[in-house]
Amino acid sequence: MKPRRVLGLAAAGVGLAVAANASLSKRAGPLEPPLSGDQRTYRWRGMTVSYVEAGDADAPTLVLFHGINAAGSSGEFREIFDELAEDYHVVAPDLPGFGLSDRPPLYYSPALYEDFVGDFLARYDDPSVVASSLTSAYTVTAASRDDVSVSRLVLICPTQRGGPEPKEWLRELVRAPVVGEALFNVVASRQSIRYFNDDHGYYDPAKASDEWEAYEWQTAHQEGARFAPASFISGYLNSDVDLASELSALDVPTTLIWGRESDITPLKDGRELAEAADCTLVVFDEAMLLPHVEFPNAFVETVRDALA
Repeated sequence: MKPRRVLGLAAAGVGLAVAANASLSKRAGPLEPPLSGDQRTYRWRGMTVSYVEAGDADAPTLVLFHGINAAGSSGEFREIFDELAEDYHVVAPDLPGFGLSDRPPLYYSPALYEDFVGDFLARYDDPSVVASSLTSAYTVTAASRDDVSVSRLVLICPTQRGGPEPKEWLRELVRAPVVGEALFNVVASRQSIRYFNDDHGYYDPAKASDEWEAYEWQTAHQEGARFAPASFISGYLNSDVDLASELSALDVPTTLIWGRESDITPLKDGRELAEAADCTLVVFDEAMLLPHVEFPNAFVETVRDALA
């Protein structure tokens, strides 16, 4: 094939990718808050972080930190937020790089999220915390800071790892303009989101409604949506913290909540962590990574018992 022909085909491919990326961004439209309550913002290191709060401001504060994935947001707590707000002053931020928070093209790292969680918690007096998956590791590290005082921890399928060993080429590929955006659009397609929900997120896939999957798709197609997940899927958000050692040193009453069928973070890990760190372990049958979505009423009762 002649060089001119090759260049022409390459240019056409790039043009098609640009057009497809632009079309998807336009289809996504502006993102609405996934939780009811008072929508607020917090300026942190030049970024605007969005959070929702509800409940009596004089009630004990309960902060909810969502997990990290290609479509992560505070909407992870949609099934329990309102009910928890009946008893607590509930606060749920969108982590930097996700949801309604700013998504600048940073090299997102565990240190960044540990600092954010610590600074956010330091704004409150003795809050309790519910943290999900990989964000649990950042929360445990942040809770050890001298200026942070946490009264109780509830950790949902906590883990220190969310991806492979760090692969710089993969991170840079996803971050790249045009090609990286096109690749991320595949990772964050409705088919990919449904596959993850069906295979790893929910024991009963019907509990991941079409409406929620549409919201996940929409949040994953906002401007700058690929930069934080680029670090996640390439292994650069893995934490070095030893959860058992850190939890033991914290001396904060901690409840671990696990889905019995979880495969990404198997129950065996939960049993070992509970024994090593002297934590309470609560297991939800017929649940995977998201017991708080699959069994919201039982989950809320578990949280109430843990914070009593």
